[in-house]
Amino acid sequence: MSESGLTVLDGTHLRSFNPSLPELNGSVSGAQLLDIADSKASTSLFGLSLPQNLKASALSRVISGPGDHADVTFRQTELDKDKASKFLSDYISAIADELKDDPLVVSILDGNTLKMFLEDEDDYAMLAENLFTDMDIEDKGKICKNELRNALVHMGVEMGIPPFSEFPLLNDILKKHGAEGEEELGQAQFAELLQPILQETADALSENHVVIIHNVKVVNGSKLRKLLADEKQFDNVVERVLQETKSGKDGLQKTTELIRSFFEKHGKDFGLPPSESNDAVILLYDAVFSEVENEESVVKADNEFREYMKDVLKKFAEQLEDNPIYCDLDD
Repeated sequence: MSESGLTVLDGTHLRSFNPSLPELNGSVSGAQLLDIADSKASTSLFGLSLPQNLKASALSRVISGPGDHADVTFRQTELDKDKASKFLSDYISAIADELKDDPLVVSILDGNTLKMFLEDEDDYAMLAENLFTDMDIEDKGKICKNELRNALVHMGVEMGIPPFSEFPLLNDILKKHGAEGEEELGQAQFAELLQPILQETADALSENHVVIIHNVKVVNGSKLRKLLADEKQFDNVVERVLQETKSGKDGLQKTTELIRSFFEKHGKDFGLPPSESNDAVILLYDAVFSEVENEESVVKADNEFREYMKDVLKKFAEQLEDNPIYCDLDD
């Protein structure tokens, strides 16, 4: 699933994936099996190096026992082929379930973005000119060769260049093309030197993709649906809302206004996006409460209020399932 040029990994890729064990001579340890499973999941997810918290959460779905102790015990366990095969399938499914609940937003750098710039002479000329201007801080019309490195950093993931930390081959490519030292380049010389560097980078990425995880939270209603399915947890939320609404100064305030005010303040706790995130969140609230605002005008009896709350949360979950909200966690 893609959004605004990014790719959202929500488990879909893994659900159509049928993993199989390599040939085994006898049993396999849990530690070896996890390495196999992580490698297969990574391959299915464009070569993504799976985050540790994702792997830990998926493993806890599959094995029983308290925390780290269960993990250590499993890693030391020997499994025959049938048990290993079942674990592999269950673990991949668990990763898919984790991603459904909490998707990852990534960029898949495969060289195609760079190739688009390079294939069009006008696009490349504009790119090189803009980069040169940005690097020429002193406006001398000249920059040092070693500024090529900063130019690549400046291009960044958005323009198809991975961070040096994720793709150290960039250092070798720069060195190979002599993009080092204090020798000064004019704009034309800069463009001439940059072109083969970008071409070789694009070719390298086409062979070995780099997947970058963005610090973006996808709010898709999954947490809300779990809340609605858990009667005890839901009742606790209803009680919190009731306590706050009953303490309100205006007893005639509309139910919808009271609930909206509560969730704008505390909704993040229950799986709603922060109310200050972006315009999409305002539209979400408007859409939900425009549906319910005519259903009730004043605070009702507690048992009826509970059903009313359930209706509101269901509408939020439905809206978020159809139109997930993307929140930049760097903000």
